[in-house]
Amino acid sequence: MIRYFLSVLFTVCLYAAASAQITEQERILYLEFKPKSQLVTDTTIIEYPKFPVIDAHSHFGPDDSVQEIRDSMRTLGIHAAVNLSGGWGEQLERNLRTFKDPYPDEFIIFYNIDFSRIDEPDFGEFIAADLERAVERGVQGLKLFKNLGLTVKDQSGRIVPVDDSRLDPIWAKCGELGIPVLIHVADPAAFFLPIDRFNERWEQLHRRPQWSFYGPEFPARETILSQRDSVLSRHPNTVFIGAHVGNNAEDLAYVSSVLDKFPNFFVDISGRVAELGRQPYTARDFFIKYQDRILFGTDRSPAAAVQPRHRIYYRFLETDDEYFRYYDHPRPPTGDWMIYGIFLPDEVLEKVYYKNAERLIPGLKINRHETSR
Repeated sequence: MIRYFLSVLFTVCLYAAASAQITEQERILYLEFKPKSQLVTDTTIIEYPKFPVIDAHSHFGPDDSVQEIRDSMRTLGIHAAVNLSGGWGEQLERNLRTFKDPYPDEFIIFYNIDFSRIDEPDFGEFIAADLERAVERGVQGLKLFKNLGLTVKDQSGRIVPVDDSRLDPIWAKCGELGIPVLIHVADPAAFFLPIDRFNERWEQLHRRPQWSFYGPEFPARETILSQRDSVLSRHPNTVFIGAHVGNNAEDLAYVSSVLDKFPNFFVDISGRVAELGRQPYTARDFFIKYQDRILFGTDRSPAAAVQPRHRIYYRFLETDDEYFRYYDHPRPPTGDWMIYGIFLPDEVLEKVYYKNAERLIPGLKINRHETSR
């Protein structure tokens, strides 16, 4: 909270300094400036994807309407959705009963780790055994949230690093069971920078200052990503899927280097179409080169009423439309940007939409002959 008020004060000071150089009228005009593009470009409306879709990165819970989610999935051409918020214990059991038991081919549930037990003896072995029981019950993967390496602390007050040896039995068990680990570490580069006029997510961070990880109380972003790479190296027989383009969609050359170095590493595209769509030439080359290593995902429930993403993602992947909004909302959720489509070839599109997820997630199969258009 203190950081938030300081950032607001800093912003006021910036405006005061700017006002000394520009007139009050100019300042008001700048704040109110919301231009509408006059470019005349193609607008391709894609209601339904070209091929069946597996959303490998979605979130919903047992209190959500199953029927509403299933209806939305059919409307959007989603044949299966991975719920990464499976939880553990009773929450996990509720998710399995609500989604997996009645609709085993439509819903995939991932297990989450209870880090409150990190200081218990044999923590890793206990979680590994619990995970094995969960897989027997119907779980098909493990999801790691960004708190690992960033805010999870043990009793000593030390932030638990991603490559903490206490977690090794868990990664090894995933490899043994043949289930993937969808791992979210760190966050966008802008979240680790000062909230000032140079920060490209300035508006978003002022709305959600708790998403800022700038300051000495947090590890450096590069440190967290390096810890993840250490885990990839130590567990070559375990499949890891880096959420949000490995959480470095701003630097696809870096992501490429990690994919080249670690054949057990894959990425999903959830929540990063704004980054990918701003660099369409580089992104298209990236998708084609790593077509066997990229999974479709949105980071949204299929039934999400706020900020729906699926059809925007379809347009980004399938068309060569230029300069269109990456969001469906009165204001931009991350930055005030426009994106471009990357018109992927059909053989690449099929892999990204569903084939790669089928290959990596055990027991996941959809009707390959069902096409959407």
